[in-house]
Amino acid sequence: MSSSVAIVGAGVSGLSCARALRDQGHHVTLFDKARRPGGRASTREQAVGDRLYAFDFGAQYFTARHPDFVNQANGWAERGIAARWPAAGGDAWVGVPAMATIVRDLADGMGVRWSSHVQSIVRRAGSWSLTLTEGAAGPFDALVLAMPAEQVAALAGAQDFALARRAVMSPSRPCWAVMLAFDAPLPVDSDVLRDIGPIAWAARDSAKPGRHGGESWVLHAASDWSIAHLDLPNEEVAEQLTAAFLAAIGLVAQPAATRAHLWRYALSSPGSDGAYWNPGLQLGACGDWLLAPRLECAWLSGRMLAERIADSAAEDSPRAASLG
Repeated sequence: MSSSVAIVGAGVSGLSCARALRDQGHHVTLFDKARRPGGRASTREQAVGDRLYAFDFGAQYFTARHPDFVNQANGWAERGIAARWPAAGGDAWVGVPAMATIVRDLADGMGVRWSSHVQSIVRRAGSWSLTLTEGAAGPFDALVLAMPAEQVAALAGAQDFALARRAVMSPSRPCWAVMLAFDAPLPVDSDVLRDIGPIAWAARDSAKPGRHGGESWVLHAASDWSIAHLDLPNEEVAEQLTAAFLAAIGLVAQPAATRAHLWRYALSSPGSDGAYWNPGLQLGACGDWLLAPRLECAWLSGRMLAERIADSAAEDSPRAASLG
């Protein structure tokens, strides 16, 4: 039986769930406050003079371990929009020519309503309605929240206490990211450096498969450092982490450009539920916080939720009831 489903959040988990639900015959509408696909797999370009630099300033790579997601990654590779990146590990993959490419692919043809900020949700007479910054949407038969745990808790609190409680118990850890552009390649042997002072990760993004442009590096601060410096101005974060990076590699070269970005919900807490579905309310949630903090797990969580919705519909069908 087909139904109308609203999904709040068009990241990897929301798009994965949406595609699986559409394959089941449901009518799916996605809402996302961002202007374009990407989320935590975003890519940013910056021109400095006549040179263009590109930075995967969120997720640096993704793994492919579950058979279903291995098939997905291989399919992307066959189409030239993903490739292995040995510098980050034997099972590391990246989007080509940018990490955001794989999210754009998942969003293709899904009719996502971008720049749509959902402020509240309400269930009346067996259906869901959404209040957005620019108006309202609905009614929908079912609702899926595909967002970080903190945002799920804020939206679901008045509707489903069990979901809100589960989300509150899964706090995310922040991460400061710094993007560095250099006029020339740095004399560093490795394209990936880990655990250097306050920096948990440093990568030469311009060396990833399919990349073009100038020498670009992305630094991710350690979680404890990010928490301790959560309210520091972006410029000071960029200055401190750049200095730490250059000191660690023993160089005095100054970047042509720097930029800092705070990922407030960067690293989710690991979970065991996989996905959440309340058949009575027709309300669900998916995301890496319900499984493990990896892009692959966000994709799997969306698929798991779609399967639970399908199983619930089968159990509620007249045939299933007659078989008792």
